[in-house]
Amino acid sequence: MRTLERSVADIAPTDIPVLLVGESGTGKEVAALEIHRLSRRWDEAFVKCGCAGLSPDSLAARLKCGDGTTGNRTTSGGSLFLDEISNLDLASQARLLDMLPDGTGVTPENYVSMRIISSTTRNLEEEMRSGRFREELYYRINGVNLRLPPLRQRKEDISGLLDFFLKKYASLFGRPEPQLSSATVDLLLRYSWPGNIRELENVARKIVALGNEQLAVSDLSIGIAPKAAESAPDSSSGNGHATGQSLKQASREASRHAEREMILKQLERTHWNRKRTARDLQISYKALLYKLKQLGLDGSGNANGQ
Repeated sequence: MRTLERSVADIAPTDIPVLLVGESGTGKEVAALEIHRLSRRWDEAFVKCGCAGLSPDSLAARLKCGDGTTGNRTTSGGSLFLDEISNLDLASQARLLDMLPDGTGVTPENYVSMRIISSTTRNLEEEMRSGRFREELYYRINGVNLRLPPLRQRKEDISGLLDFFLKKYASLFGRPEPQLSSATVDLLLRYSWPGNIRELENVARKIVALGNEQLAVSDLSIGIAPKAAESAPDSSSGNGHATGQSLKQASREASRHAEREMILKQLERTHWNRKRTARDLQISYKALLYKLKQLGLDGSGNANGQ
């Protein structure tokens, strides 16, 4: 992340197009705003254009008049953030290409003069190979490619982010800042965070709003938190000298159980298509096979051999 921050600081003062790549919730819009803030255009408009479902005409209209929130400012300067550009169909991609300068000094009529920052959750190289994304547009928007790592690959940041969000929402809601139990923190560190930073912020907001950390984390999708909520009373009811050890054991067991349930649910959704399941879980195929073997799910299409 420090390397990414340095890259943002280096490229922000230039007008080179930037492509931000990362899973949903990794902070691509935050990075785009930071690039704009550090640029020479910081006092001009930052216009966000969501690309989902836009026809060529509606895309052109959005690029000409912005998002309607920039007051007297125009889209002749500033930064244009094309959010999830891979959602544009081929016709809209062609229209966008017609409105972008090609770097030769010749600019088209009604061209977009804003600094272009795009984002995507998809692999655009694969999209090009499959014919779903125009190669010329890819190279036009990909002056610099910045990849934002998912939260599961930077778990050392979770504690700091969690503290930040807890303070933020305690201040917003006028509540005392929660002091989380070690069991809850341990579970949050073990969780895979498929929704990334956005999901972590939502959990922190619930904790502050509800004033009950166990209740707040009880609806995490993989089921890790409900086990934590159940294990805490059980652990505290035993011998005081064994409490720490039993909490750790309960946390590990909850993690294994939750992982097994998550994998089983995804396998059922994909009718036991393991390659698709690995892709949906955002792990490698080999990693999935290893986990199936660990969890006793490596039978021929069912979980009966557990």
